[in-house]
Amino acid sequence: MEAQKIAIDAIVALTECDRDAVAAFIRRMYLAGVRDPKRLTFKGLQALGRA
Repeated sequence: MEAQKIAIDAIVALTECDRDAVAAFIRRMYLAGVRDPKRLTFKGLQALGRA
């Protein structure tokens, strides 16, 4: 749970995106097996870069 919070806070701080949308994406990644906060943040930033 702490890994999700760290990743969400980092992505929102860096991109100023909607917190709920970021939280939903990070939650899906966490449930898919990504547990490292750095990896969650990286994957989230990659996804935002593609969008």
